Amino acid sequence: MKMIQHILYQFRVPDTTINPQEIHRKFTVRKNPDSCKTGALVLRCSKRKSPNRKQVLYLSNDPNRRKPNKPRPGGDDENKKARRIVILIVAALIATLLINSLYTTISNAYLTEITYTEFKELLTSGKISEVEFQSDDRIVILTKEEAERPKSQQRFYYTGLIPNQETTDLTKQLEAAGVKYNRALPEEVSPIVTFLVTWVLPVVFMYALFSLLMRGMTKKMGGGLGGIGESKAKVYMEKQTGVTFADVAGQDEAKESLVEIIDFLHNPQKYTAIGAKLPKGALLVGSPGTGKTLLAKAVAGEANVPFFSISGSDFVEMFVGVGASRVRDLFQQAAKVAPAIIFIDEIDAIGRTRDSKFGGNDEREQTLNQLLAEIDGFDSSKGVVILAATNRPEILDKALLRAGRFDRRIIVDRPNLQGRYQTLRVHTKNIKLAEDVDLHKIAQATAGAVGADLANLVNEAALRAVRQGRKAVNQQDLLASFEVVIAGTEKKGTVLTDMEKRIVSYHEVGHALVAALQKHTQPVSKITIVPHTSGALGYTMQTPEEEKFLSSREELLVELQTLLGGRAAEQIVFGIATTGASNDIERATELARKMVTQYGMSEKFGLMALSTVSNPYLDGSTMMNCADETAFAADSEIQKLLESCFEKAKAILREHRELLDEVALYLLQKETITGDELMTYVNAEKGRLEAPAAQETGSEPDAETASEQPEAPSDAPSADA
Repeated sequence: MKMIQHILYQFRVPDTTINPQEIHRKFTVRKNPDSCKTGALVLRCSKRKSPNRKQVLYLSNDPNRRKPNKPRPGGDDENKKARRIVILIVAALIATLLINSLYTTISNAYLTEITYTEFKELLTSGKISEVEFQSDDRIVILTKEEAERPKSQQRFYYTGLIPNQETTDLTKQLEAAGVKYNRALPEEVSPIVTFLVTWVLPVVFMYALFSLLMRGMTKKMGGGLGGIGESKAKVYMEKQTGVTFADVAGQDEAKESLVEIIDFLHNPQKYTAIGAKLPKGALLVGSPGTGKTLLAKAVAGEANVPFFSISGSDFVEMFVGVGASRVRDLFQQAAKVAPAIIFIDEIDAIGRTRDSKFGGNDEREQTLNQLLAEIDGFDSSKGVVILAATNRPEILDKALLRAGRFDRRIIVDRPNLQGRYQTLRVHTKNIKLAEDVDLHKIAQATAGAVGADLANLVNEAALRAVRQGRKAVNQQDLLASFEVVIAGTEKKGTVLTDMEKRIVSYHEVGHALVAALQKHTQPVSKITIVPHTSGALGYTMQTPEEEKFLSSREELLVELQTLLGGRAAEQIVFGIATTGASNDIERATELARKMVTQYGMSEKFGLMALSTVSNPYLDGSTMMNCADETAFAADSEIQKLLESCFEKAKAILREHRELLDEVALYLLQKETITGDELMTYVNAEKGRLEAPAAQETGSEPDAETASEQPEAPSDAPSADA
């Protein structure tokens, strides 16, 4: 009672009036050993109520603690070690018994037991060469026949002495028969030594052998027999990753969300002052190469807290239950060093939807269930945050994505124009650049590229500069490397026939002229008929003047006409269809299908959506969600759309057939021309068409307009050539 009064007097519980007499009458007072630590003591009552025993009053210094931890002898780890030692000892004893049994069997392999009567018959017939009397009343016999053989092949016989019989008469008979005999003297060996050598030493040897085997398995299997469920997570402390947010560009929105989480870990009182809670988890979603893993490494470099990094596939093993054990071990490690950050890359490896329609994976589902339980089990106030990355969010389990587990979904999208420029600046930070390098133009030409593509582009440019013996990367290196990334390197050993070159030349010029002679198109920057390693015998490159996020129906129709312009040129000039248009037809069909089934640009189906995108962050594949008859009608609508665009492309090329021949012959001579050279021909053609129209109306173009019209290159061959 005095102890209770003293505690209540020294450590007052706010808003609580406790009568020591009531405490003594209603509670059994136990002193918690952990309460000896410094800090305010808090009185908490056990919630378990039993009519047969008093409630227990625990004195603890932890207000969040419901009940003191009862010290268990040895703890879980020591129990596991003790269990492991017992198993090894039992295994060693079994191995020792097997070894002794095997040794006995081998030792008796050259001994054959005979009766005493048979021994007397052998002695009477004179067939015995030697006899040995052993201490265990055993007689070992070597016959004359066996004595003639080599010692390694000799076989012995043995029999026992008859109890209470003197050996004097037997020795006389042996002497009379000329048989050598002797008596083996028993070795004076301590029974303790015998026991140690026979039983203890084999056990120790087997234990040491099993220990070595287990250590080897531990290294190879991430824990071996005793620790196979240990986590394989890599732990980064402070800035060991070498990556910070300064190394990540083009993802400002994603960085803002992650910076807030890091600031919460460093200054939790700023957020808890108004009641804000730390998000338990954040899911990074984006296409491959957008920088999800790089962002996670930057978080490790900025957080200055323990950072656990593991891949989703590291949880999955051939043994059922191993993944769940590794999840538990991972969260236990993080809880010990909190605040901490856990990053699970490619979480879709274990977070796939649990669907029993086609059977399930017990190991993966157990791992997912354990992950869900662990996320729910820890308190976000302790400062443990989970980051995960995936490019397939649509297949993740709904229970994993709900609020309270992954509270935030951070989209790591493809960078825009400014983002690509900043990314190029980051990747060229350690690259020596020439004065003519314009990263804005490179960023403008690489629309749709992700961070990994831009990093590869810069590296290819640096390699090209080294191959050509220069000490700095210039603009041409960057443009050439961009072409290498999208089309591959030039195939210098490929030799086309003259007819094939003409077909390829007209094909590529057909693309370029359909684009150049219409509005709502991207300007042509380059045309080439040099084969490349990507499989293309030539290509036409269009560079957007500005970044656009919306496309009208007219723009998409012009794009379809441009894609089909190559096949149109082949049919107009040669009257044939070649395999060179296969990629153009594939892309045109895909675009037309999207216009009909997704964009609502079909007159027949109107605003009806016939398909949905099933995988937006990988290949963008679609899935039809309509009846078979509707899908058949959609295919017919797609075919009509392609046919109309194809006829439109042929009409444009027939109208400008002379221009088609001139540019194709010029390209055939130079093999590669720029967009400016193409526009020289196009503008000259427009000037020739506008002159007769002006004469018919009675007006003439002024001198300024005439001077602005470009002239064709002097080295351009004529159509007659």
